[in-house]
Amino acid sequence: MRNSARGFTLVELVVVITILGILAAFAVPRFLSLDTQARAAAIDGLSGSLRSAASLTHSLSMASGNPPTITMEGQSITMTNGYPDLLTIDNTLQDTTGFAYDDTTGVFSKTGATTPASCSVTYAAAGVGGAPTITVLQTGC
Repeated sequence: MRNSARGFTLVELVVVITILGILAAFAVPRFLSLDTQARAAAIDGLSGSLRSAASLTHSLSMASGNPPTITMEGQSITMTNGYPDLLTIDNTLQDTTGFAYDDTTGVFSKTGATTPASCSVTYAAAGVGGAPTITVLQTGC
């Protein structure tokens, strides 16, 4: 009777491990950069939300006769030149989870970013006859 070997040879195992190592060398860097891309996408989403919120509050203010404050979703919004001011712009947003807001500068910084100050959205209140300025900075995401 002959003994038949079962299982993989050493050569087959080395080839499979080598192929897996090559695949991992290409896949791991792609997965590592996903968190950076996710933070940049969150910044883009917040900037769009700020633009929409400013437009909606401006429309509501105009429809209400331009009062100094308006109420939106139960939140009091103080208006400056027909748009939300720095102190209350964050009240126009439903969810700011993952962001830190500084109401003196109007900066929404992404928490968990490599450099939070360089992964941010800045809301500058509207000047007379103008619209607010929303600036996106993604260099430190």
